[in-house]
Amino acid sequence: MTSDTYSVLVVTKDTKISSLVSAILIPPLFELSVCTDFNEARRKCGERNFNIVLVDFAEGEGTDFAIDISDSLSTILLLSPAQHFDQISYKVEPYGVLTLTSPFDQFYFYNMIKVAIAVQYKVQVLSSQTTKLKEKMEEIRIVNRAKMLLMQNKSMTEQEAHRYIEKQAMDTGSKKTAIATLIIENLS
Repeated sequence: MTSDTYSVLVVTKDTKISSLVSAILIPPLFELSVCTDFNEARRKCGERNFNIVLVDFAEGEGTDFAIDISDSLSTILLLSPAQHFDQISYKVEPYGVLTLTSPFDQFYFYNMIKVAIAVQYKVQVLSSQTTKLKEKMEEIRIVNRAKMLLMQNKSMTEQEAHRYIEKQAMDTGSKKTAIATLIIENLS
């Protein structure tokens, strides 16, 4: 990751869990925020992207919360009572939520945090690649639309229209999308 600090949101009403997590995930490597209210946690997740969100089961309320925020870029860890682990993990895994048993031993917990960091890195790389692909697809769509208009209104071939857009971009020092947008505005 590009950052040396990982933001972690801990959502639990259990002060024992928040104290234990605070003792393990210490600054400067971790920036920890603790939230005892799920509505407040939803608000915080809406305002900011946390690298890791650690959610306590809290009689099932945590499971619903984890699923609700699963479309964010955060890596979500759900603490589950051991007796319900299989059932809960089966329910949340399709949403990309990692499950841990609670109570947990510190070594196991820290290793899961390291897994979450690795997952977070992959998510950020894939998100960046997806954004670049979307931008490229939009550029192609705009340029193709401009080429189509040039072909229809200026009787150019596809190759002539393509060359025209490229030449205009090079001559003016502009991007092809800027030239294509001007063509679309002028010929639509």
